Amino acid sequence: MRLVLVGPPGAGKGTQAQFIASNLSIPKISTGDIFRANVSGGTELGRIAKEYMDRGDLVPDEVTIAMVRDRLSESDAQDGFLLDGFPRNVPQAEILKKMLSEFGAALDVVLELVVDDEEVVRRLAGRRTCGQCGRIWHVDFDDKKDDVCDVCGGRLYQREDDSEETVRHRLEVYQEQTAPLVSFYADENLLVGVDATGPVEEITQRAMEALRPFAD
Repeated sequence: MRLVLVGPPGAGKGTQAQFIASNLSIPKISTGDIFRANVSGGTELGRIAKEYMDRGDLVPDEVTIAMVRDRLSESDAQDGFLLDGFPRNVPQAEILKKMLSEFGAALDVVLELVVDDEEVVRRLAGRRTCGQCGRIWHVDFDDKKDDVCDVCGGRLYQREDDSEETVRHRLEVYQEQTAPLVSFYADENLLVGVDATGPVEEITQRAMEALRPFAD
């Protein structure tokens, strides 16, 4: 199955991508993972990407597209894949369609994780990171009443990209640049939406049920 996963930041795409790809026995191809690897490695691409990511903006298309093309040409992606984080806008979607056509392939389905903006803000702006061990806690989900890590005793802090202001900016960017993908793929008769609220296991179950008609 050749699958694209779409949805706003905070919809749980990374978590669901991992479970869905595992269930379907296809590789998960995440541009986010590629960006982070380059940032932590201090590469030129990483420095460029970090400037955009720190502002909550999107990495330029030409950087992303080159990486995706190389990844899709690898042997493990020939019989199927799950794309998480690409395409992010309609021009990228058109390029992906052309790219796959050159490979003699096409998308089978686009799965949209549906969640409202206020739930996204609650999920992301409530995260706190331990400055010592790196563990992430949540002020609501983990019932945190203090700013101390329960694992190592380190101090918790809110990352800049988890601030409410940055989260809302990311949602604005999504609505402007990425949300039109929903209409694009609906017109292509490829879009399937699932409710992305509730326990992770339930969301995965809904997703797999929605994908069942497209399985080989």
